Amino acid sequence: MMGIEELRDMFKEPLPAWERVQEIRVRIGRPVLFRTDDGELELKISADRRLLRELLGILSKHSLYAFEDEVRQGFLTIEGGHRVGIAGKTVLYEAGEGPLGAIKTIRDISALNIRLSHEKKGCADVLLPYLYNRNGEVESTLLISPPGAGKTTMLRDLIRRISDGTDYGPGLGVSVVDERSELGACFQGVPQCDLGRRTDILDACPKAAGMLMMLRSMAPGALAVDEIGTAADLEAMRYVANCGCALLATVHGAAIKDLEKKPVFAELMEDRIFSRYVVLKKKPHPGSVAGIYDAERKEVRSVL
Repeated sequence: MMGIEELRDMFKEPLPAWERVQEIRVRIGRPVLFRTDDGELELKISADRRLLRELLGILSKHSLYAFEDEVRQGFLTIEGGHRVGIAGKTVLYEAGEGPLGAIKTIRDISALNIRLSHEKKGCADVLLPYLYNRNGEVESTLLISPPGAGKTTMLRDLIRRISDGTDYGPGLGVSVVDERSELGACFQGVPQCDLGRRTDILDACPKAAGMLMMLRSMAPGALAVDEIGTAADLEAMRYVANCGCALLATVHGAAIKDLEKKPVFAELMEDRIFSRYVVLKKKPHPGSVAGIYDAERKEVRSVL
């Protein structure tokens, strides 16, 4: 990731403390915005195409072609595990070129969302007493939060703690299917984040297929995925649960009732695939716990 000094030189303005920055929004014709733990900072500089080109050059180490597969998905993951979202004009495959109608690449890039990866070791410790049963086994757990409320950061630390072992249970083999390279933050196949000594990562693989692959190949005690949402995800999780493997996952939502309104998640709850639901909120800080619930959605612990 570019250094703070490079950004200061580029923007010619003082910037907030690096560890408090969550994301940087750069849009052509608009002010550069920094979203921090304390709110939003708008720089005086207005982004133009030259600035975007310079930023992409720095972020990709002037080898954007090396990220071709990621760019067509609308993002690239760079060294340090930071994720850069991309918006612009999509180019589709035509007949004879590839999958007809599929995205070939993105050009005329007009906006970047640089999401900084932060490891907050220990943030999941507050959950641990509620996520193990009396036999020291991990309960299948779904983390629910709106965007920016810390669900990925919380899941990352939860994986680390379960993998290394806690006061509530021994270390467990954990398999991670990291479709968007956000949990392990792999760069050239090497995880940039600490997910524990007993963790195996399948990077850049679709969740539904990856869950079955890891279950069969790595025999995990727990399997973790970020941002579930499709019927295919549900079918894979049902298979994993029926094999006796604990599940750790996240989903967008502000409360359990938000999930009950969606057919896929209503079915997931009815099947009791998860025995713990943890609702996170942004205030007073990202990762704050609003409540912990059991399989019947009865409160195990309210605000922590």
